[in-house]
Amino acid sequence: MTSYLERLFSLEGHLAVITGGTRGIGQSMAVALAGAGSDIILIQRDEKSLETKQKIEALGRKAFIYTADMGSQEQVEALAKRIQDDGHDVDILVTSAGIQRRHPAHVFPMDDWHDVLQVDLTAVWTLNRDFGAYFLTRVPDATGRRGAIINVASLVSFQGGLNVPAYAAAKGGIAQLTKSLSNQWAADGINVNAIAPGYIATDMNEALLQDKVRSASILERIPAGRWGSPQDFEGATVFLAGAGCRYVSGEILTVDGGWMGR
Repeated sequence: MTSYLERLFSLEGHLAVITGGTRGIGQSMAVALAGAGSDIILIQRDEKSLETKQKIEALGRKAFIYTADMGSQEQVEALAKRIQDDGHDVDILVTSAGIQRRHPAHVFPMDDWHDVLQVDLTAVWTLNRDFGAYFLTRVPDATGRRGAIINVASLVSFQGGLNVPAYAAAKGGIAQLTKSLSNQWAADGINVNAIAPGYIATDMNEALLQDKVRSASILERIPAGRWGSPQDFEGATVFLAGAGCRYVSGEILTVDGGWMGR
């Protein structure tokens, strides 16, 4: 007999595709999905990093690596078809891959602008489109669910940030893309949501962490009294991936220690 928690949160029998899963928040999200029962397809730039794959397999789940550079639109556009042609019945997509470039706006290089927009927005849109199209072909389960998409937004989906105009533009776009696709697909059994991380102690925020004055000012404003860690995303990811969020769509869920409520 299926328990109450299993009915809401088990991902047994599911298959998730996740980008950016080799480290940080993305790795934590991938391992959390596996811990809840899902098998995982990791999209990596290369096959050098095997740590996440090994963590998933240690949980008794299957892990596959497909290589693609999110900076190459051609590779991104070929990805969903490659996975489908291999017979994988994917029903969860998590887009965690992202890059950051920091410069004052008046000297922000166009090459950096294009790179950030490609990886952080255009690649995400492409994967949402292509896997969303596949989800529409799937037979809905008993709850009417065909698939779940979890994009990774940011606090700068709501706020402007400083010295990160390209990142702010991309992550603002992620929030609106998530809402737009929810409007399109919620009635078809596809939940489209996003997680917006607050200030998290990862490589992407290394410049902020090294800036003692700015780091201290950020910490002072976080109600939780600490920077976040990748492990803080486990519960939100499992929730948004499965049956527990069947009537939640178009949501930008902040995981920020209370920052947005300050």
